[in-house]
Amino acid sequence: MPRKPRFYVPGMPVHLVQRGNNRQAIFFDVEDYQAYLGWLKEAAEKYSCQIHAYILMTNHVHLLVTPEQSDGISKMMQYIGRYYVPYINHTYCRSGTLWEGRYKASLIDEDSYLLTCMRYIEMNPVRANMVDHSADYTWSSYHANAEGKDDGLIMQHDLYLALGKNNEERHEHYLKLFKTHLDEGLMTGIRAAWHSGTPLGNNRFREEVEQVLNQKVGYDHQGRPKKNN
Repeated sequence: MPRKPRFYVPGMPVHLVQRGNNRQAIFFDVEDYQAYLGWLKEAAEKYSCQIHAYILMTNHVHLLVTPEQSDGISKMMQYIGRYYVPYINHTYCRSGTLWEGRYKASLIDEDSYLLTCMRYIEMNPVRANMVDHSADYTWSSYHANAEGKDDGLIMQHDLYLALGKNNEERHEHYLKLFKTHLDEGLMTGIRAAWHSGTPLGNNRFREEVEQVLNQKVGYDHQGRPKKNN
């Protein structure tokens, strides 16, 4: 079966997920997380991609990215894989693939879903019962977005900047978002979108994306979604 093509629109945010092969670990020690973030930063700068949110879990990664060019995300992910996979194989005396096939991705209707998607990403370790609060997890953009810690990676989206007149107000309003639980229906929609590669938004948003791309981009799978973080 031929691979389903991916389509990206310059200036439009993308939520992407990459898992370890057979859901096995892709990070084993502190140095591994640091190495991945280093290459992510290099790749994002090299290929003009803005990182708005991220989480590095033991066996998978979530990124929220806005590319400036249509091929920016593909090149960014290829760059990371070109360095990170050999690094892991060499460090841990292993061979073969690290990733579970290609990464999954969906375009995001920023007006309706960008801040929700940021929360979804940064709350991953809480849903996985690894920590009680997002602030307790180290390898996350939460510390930049909610606490103002500069990790040299996060580029703030205009919708985030609109949360307040200054950084203090933005952090305060962003923190308030984490005091309520994410709606289960919203989480289901986010999961279904990146699983299927379907734009996350209403029918109008999908139609607009298809008009820009002059290409059908698919629709969510029917039936109960798989349980994933």
